[in-house]
Formats: sequence, structure tokens, C-alpha cells
Amino acid sequence: MFLVKHKLTEKILSKELVLLWTTKNQNESDSTRNGRISNIRGFARYLVRIGYEAYIVPGKILKISRYSYTPYIFSKKELKNIFLAADSCPVSELTPNRHLVMSLIFRLLYGTGLRISEALNLKIIDVDFKKGILYIRNTKFGKERLVPLSDSLLVRCHNYLNAIQQSDYSGEYFFPSPYGGHYGSSTIYRYFRDLIWEVGISHSGKGPRIHDFRHTFAVHCLKNWVLKGEDLTNLLPYLSVYLGHNDLRGTQHYLKLTADLYPAIVANVENHFSYLIPEVIFHETD
Repeated sequence: MFLVKHKLTEKILSKELVLLWTTKNQNESDSTRNGRISNIRGFARYLVRIGYEAYIVPGKILKISRYSYTPYIFSKKELKNIFLAADSCPVSELTPNRHLVMSLIFRLLYGTGLRISEALNLKIIDVDFKKGILYIRNTKFGKERLVPLSDSLLVRCHNYLNAIQQSDYSGEYFFPSPYGGHYGSSTIYRYFRDLIWEVGISHSGKGPRIHDFRHTFAVHCLKNWVLKGEDLTNLLPYLSVYLGHNDLRGTQHYLKLTADLYPAIVANVENHFSYLIPEVIFHETD
């Protein structure tokens, strides 16, 4: 509608058009406007790269909003140690399925990028073992989605379900609490704190958090794509949908994290996909 209203007829991103697009709207927050400015700057740089005339908004007009938390990205070795420690969770008469839940849930969070609430709200009927798919319902943004499982994770889920059903569990939740319903996120977090302490990962008061399994999944995924020379322009929207993001901004933040954390691939990212990396750091907490 904006382009129609202003009768764009040439393949030029003029200064006048850009300034109109980036003018702050009534009741619009700085962070929302900054997002539009960052996006149009990236788009303009992309147009210039491929030979079109485009006005690039000066970066100094952005009011940078700092990320409220720096995610902790687990290394492959740290993940392995956490999973092995979870496998050693002792059997308890009071919570008979606890050792089974702990052995699987952290692998599931990293292997799928689920939010902890999404994992705990899973019901047995949401796990399709024939198709190897999780049905994620009632999510943060109300977006139901399908999440595929790797073959190894699917086998673990199948073995886990068989084990808890052998203990005479006949409820509906995939991660059942011994007190009814499903495990609570605060309970899982307490076990998580114990596990990272056990494997020598210090907790600063700000993290690591359980949500960092999700961050780690996204960053590792993007790192692999970059190293394989994949086209992130095409793949980033798929990752956004897979993670259940409301838009591309949260997913783009992971691309910046990937470049920041792995200097060896910074040049690759900046040379080919700099227009995808947001200059404004959003408060991505989903």
C-alpha cells in the first residue's frame, strides 16, 4: 500500500521514499521504528550490491536498544557432558519417572529448539512416531507448528515412552509429573542448575538458562549452513517458522550471534549476508 500510495514507478530506492518510510508513526515505539530503519538499511545495501540505486540511511540515526541478555551458547563438549550427567540421574521412589524425564528433555530442547513450555505441554498424542513429528500447540504467539525429529531423537522418544508406560502411567502428558499433570518449568530448572554445576559450568545469576538450549540449537544450525555455503536468504524464513518466531527479527539476531561467536566465518557471513544481520539488537526473549 505504501508503494502504491507514493506511486513508485522506477527501480530506485530514493532518499525521499526512504525518509517517508522511516518517519516515526504515531504511538510507535523507538524499537519498532529502529527495526524498520535497520531493515531498510539492509535492503538498500543489498540493492546497491546488485547494481541498483538506493539511499542508505546513516547508521548514526539509529537509537540502539541493547539486548537484555547475552545468550549462553553451549559447546558440543558441554552438551555431551550435560546429557551424560542427566543420564546418571538417580531413580527415585517418590518421582519414579524423574530419571527418564531428565535423560530425554534436555536432548529434546537442544535437538528441536523448543521452548521449555512447549516441551512440557506436549501430550502423548502430540508425538507422531510414524512420521517422526511433534505437534506443537498453544504456543507463545498462538502459532501451531510441526517440528520434525532426527532419527536418533525419535528412537529416544520411543524408548522413553515405552519405559514410562511400563510403570503403569496412563495419563496424557509426555513428561508427567508424579503429582498429576506435567512437570513444571521451575522443577526442570532446578535440575538443570544441578546438572550444569556438576559438569563445571558456572552460573552467573543471569545464566546459563534452560532457554539457552534453544539459542544454541539456532546458532549451531546457522553455523552449519554457513560452513556448507547454503543460501541463508532462502533458509532463514524456514528457521523462523521452525522456531515459531513471530517475524524474522528474532531469527536474524541468531545470525548476528553466529557471526560474533565464530570469527572464522564472520567474513563469509558479512560478504554474502550482511543485509540480513540487524544493526538493532532486539529484546528477543522467545
